[in-house]
Amino acid sequence: MRTRIKPTGVGEAFQGRLTATQTDLMREALSALDGWASTDEALVVQLGADREEVGRLRDRLKGDHRTSREFTLTARELHVIHAALTAVAPMFLTSGGFSEEGFHNRTGFFRENFDAMASSIVSAVSEATALQVTRPSRPASRP
Repeated sequence: MRTRIKPTGVGEAFQGRLTATQTDLMREALSALDGWASTDEALVVQLGADREEVGRLRDRLKGDHRTSREFTLTARELHVIHAALTAVAPMFLTSGGFSEEGFHNRTGFFRENFDAMASSIVSAVSEATALQVTRPSRPASRP
């Protein structure tokens, strides 16, 4: 699975192309936590967003499961997605350790896909914002 993303900064948001598999992975992470959170407050603690916001974000990522699409996502939305990607795995801890089989059966993805996508989001935002850093301007030269 391709997890590398390459957004560019657009004002206070980030724009880039996501594959259908990438958006399916992100939607699955959001769906899993929304379904498992016992209360709205628990979901807010995990993701920094309530059910309504998670639902809106999940709906925005909906697609035909076959084509790549352009997305513009805010830093907050990327944070919610990143938090979801990193919060799903602990739900599959058992007394015997981590259940890779349970994780894959429930999400349709491997844990390393979730981890790689979470890491890619942080790297992509870091790269995009490093390009936006303005250099100190030089005084105008006199004729």
